[in-house]
Amino acid sequence: MATGIKLPEEEVRGKSSSSSGAFKLKGLRWWIIGLVCLATVINYIDRLAMAMMWPDIAQDLNMTKNDYALILNVFMIAYAIGQSVSGKMFDKIGTRLGFVVSITVWGIATMLHAVARGVTSFAGFRIMLGMGEAGNWPGAAKNNAEWFPVKERALAQGIFNSGAALGSVIAPPLIAIVWATYGWEKTFLFLGGLGLIWVIPWLIINKGIPAKHPWITKAEKEFIQGDQEEKKEEKPGLSMKSILSHKASWSVLMSRFFIEPIWWLFVGWMPLYLSDTYGFNVKEIGYFAWVPYVGAALGSLSGGYFSGKLMQAGASVDQARKRTIFIGGIIMFVGLLATIFLADSALKFVLIVAMVLYGFQFVISNIQTIPSDLFTGKSVGSLAGLGGTVGVFSVIIMNFLVPVISSYSYVPIFVMIAAFVPLGVGSIYLFAKEIKSIN
Repeated sequence: MATGIKLPEEEVRGKSSSSSGAFKLKGLRWWIIGLVCLATVINYIDRLAMAMMWPDIAQDLNMTKNDYALILNVFMIAYAIGQSVSGKMFDKIGTRLGFVVSITVWGIATMLHAVARGVTSFAGFRIMLGMGEAGNWPGAAKNNAEWFPVKERALAQGIFNSGAALGSVIAPPLIAIVWATYGWEKTFLFLGGLGLIWVIPWLIINKGIPAKHPWITKAEKEFIQGDQEEKKEEKPGLSMKSILSHKASWSVLMSRFFIEPIWWLFVGWMPLYLSDTYGFNVKEIGYFAWVPYVGAALGSLSGGYFSGKLMQAGASVDQARKRTIFIGGIIMFVGLLATIFLADSALKFVLIVAMVLYGFQFVISNIQTIPSDLFTGKSVGSLAGLGGTVGVFSVIIMNFLVPVISSYSYVPIFVMIAAFVPLGVGSIYLFAKEIKSIN
């Protein structure tokens, strides 16, 4: 995998650092982040399944758009709570077991959707799904803090976030094909099983943190730990009150409050928008809905790469993060205005949304890295999880508004989230005067 990051000479040559001849896996951190990216792909496939198949589910079970909004918000509430709970869980049991718990819970929850027959049962299974899927984000932030030096963390976060985009690219055609062959019930069973299979390679390859992993080379271990504090995992995590006493922590919370609804509007409502506006069925939605997430995948990788290159060129962490977030914010804002004034066909709409989601991922990969820029060890997952919780609550508010407003027009919704962009970017500059390690 090309990263643009210069590695130590010993690692590039692939020399074994062990005189005992024990098995070593060169570039182990890239295998680890690759599996986390794959988990995120599965996460989004499972998450999008209900939205993709909703026209068919609603017809079979005589359900409405208001039912959908209620079920979606129940999921978001569970997801919001799950972000903070999972952050603490990952800090307590570690990333290895934390991911096993999270993906097992959401995989089983996805499978249970096959037996749902109304609002109550769907809502119950979405609660379980939200609690499980929430762990993926604070878990990834903690994983990247453990496995990557500061200059590579935004790139690692970008690779992880690209899984959300790749999952969203894969989901529409995959779900449409399986749905067309087997129906929505068996589709849920098939998709839920993917997460349970993922656990096997994860447990085999991820045997512990870098300091204790038997497969890591000496060169890679030294490269990872070069700018990290020694034994940081042994330090106790700060209390949430202590974390929030630092003004810079609020830059994470407030920026995510304003930025998160932009992503979730398209994840949760784009299939219904295509159905309402253009009369698309499940198969037709599958043909179009993947396009915006190609832009998102590119934004995930380029946002992390760009900030890493700025640091290599001599920029501070603060300069690199803020410059990248500012550029991505401009891309998002312009794209959202274009959805209002230029999107007069389904093809134009999905292409413009690809631009919006490119900007979103360009920004979010750096915002989600800030907890590890500010704190170390067991405080990282806690702040990352709380940031996710705060972000999701703004999404819940939006989800209550969409069914009401969209009955007249989607334009006010696009105007609202466009206004959120400068507020989110401005929060970084207002609360984090300098993004740097807090001792």
